[in-house]
Amino acid sequence: MSPSPFFFELSGEHGSLCSAEALGCLRAEAPGFRALSSGPGYFIASFEENAVEPIADRISLTRHIGRHLGSFSPNDLSGLGSIRIPEGTFSVRCRRFEGMMRDIDSQDLVRKLGKELSVSNDVRLKDPDIEVRVLMSDMIHVFLSERTVDRESLENRKVSERPFFSPISLHPKYARALINLTGARKGDLILDPFCGTGGIVIEAASMGIRAAASDFDSEMIAGTRENMDFFNLDLEDSDVLDISEIGPRFGPVDVIATDPPYGRSTKTGGEKIDSIYARAMRSFSEVLRPGGTAGVVLPHELDPSPLKMDGLHVQRVHGSLSRYYHVLRN
Repeated sequence: MSPSPFFFELSGEHGSLCSAEALGCLRAEAPGFRALSSGPGYFIASFEENAVEPIADRISLTRHIGRHLGSFSPNDLSGLGSIRIPEGTFSVRCRRFEGMMRDIDSQDLVRKLGKELSVSNDVRLKDPDIEVRVLMSDMIHVFLSERTVDRESLENRKVSERPFFSPISLHPKYARALINLTGARKGDLILDPFCGTGGIVIEAASMGIRAAASDFDSEMIAGTRENMDFFNLDLEDSDVLDISEIGPRFGPVDVIATDPPYGRSTKTGGEKIDSIYARAMRSFSEVLRPGGTAGVVLPHELDPSPLKMDGLHVQRVHGSLSRYYHVLRN
């Protein structure tokens, strides 16, 4: 099976976070992939078709994945006539990314493409065999949708749906994106040493990654176990520990993914929060295997020493609050 170009229609929020998540999924599920192009709301890469399903099953900040059919300038749409799709009925769906190409009539574009494709295929607007999608961005991108990413199941695992919860918790789609940024593979051992109510290990276990959790608050460990049981997921290991104790207790692990505490309501036992972060970096280095990766969410950029920074992605939340997704390597 030879590689083909595939198009990721990104959900689009939060700058580089969406395309970086796509890259992490490719590293995990499509060894030998080749990144081809990226831009506002999309990412294009070449890889073997059998990787589409496992990528779509784990990715969270992408809407659709499918075979790339072509990218065209709005000033020259003559290339639309060269697009070929498999046998079967089809429909065309168009999305304008964040108001781009305002001077282009999207419905007229859909009609032009539909006219070209209807030469060899029949149109069916409801339940077609084939969905051709158009993204209006820096260019007019056309692709054959092969997988629509299931975002509903993520909503079903959000904090308010868990038996034990705290309002201070990453939404499942961001917890999953954090894991994907690390390139964690199925069967890897991932540790969340600030597990809180277990949102990150819930997503890790649901992705086929072995999950372990620790927290200095025994109530959080009990709650994480309760939540894992509620979703019928296995927690490989857990313990009540200070962050400095994780190395000898859990090491070595393949990946760390964590959203450490911050904010006025955070329990720190009187220790300054930046001191906790500094101790955490040292402990991460001890518990991670050589070459292991860590995904860490914080309200600001931090010095990751003795780890090395592999990437930094900013999620604008509201007002002055932003989350900084650090990707670190041991």
